[in-house]
Amino acid sequence: MIYSEKVMDHFANPRNMGELENADGIGEVGNAKCGDIMKMYIKVDGDVISDVKFKTFGCGAAVATSSIATEMIKGKTIDEALKLTNKAVVEALDGLPPAKIHCSVLAEQAMKAAIADYYQRNGVNPETIVGCVNCEDCHGCHD
Repeated sequence: MIYSEKVMDHFANPRNMGELENADGIGEVGNAKCGDIMKMYIKVDGDVISDVKFKTFGCGAAVATSSIATEMIKGKTIDEALKLTNKAVVEALDGLPPAKIHCSVLAEQAMKAAIADYYQRNGVNPETIVGCVNCEDCHGCHD
């Protein structure tokens, strides 16, 4: 399996790794088939994601997609973050092998789950805003 330089860089030097104390939203997703688990923490000021961290248990591609996804949403509004797709994550990493595309889907889902958690904690039904968050098997809703 050949990975791009960006994937290798984000795997070897992950950005925003760790836990956020007093996070405003926490999203955890996993893929039973491959065993990857991603946990994303967000801090929200106004409607801007002022800080984001992640913890990932999984392969190099899972770490790399988590890392770049946090970079792509940090400093963005919630609305802007919700536009992040797994395809954008793959493009930002200069591609992923087909067998690792599911890692980018997990990164998108972890981010959406953290935002959904933020809304829930604030008494807002996240489903109408965030949409599909934690599909067991994606049935095309992320395409």
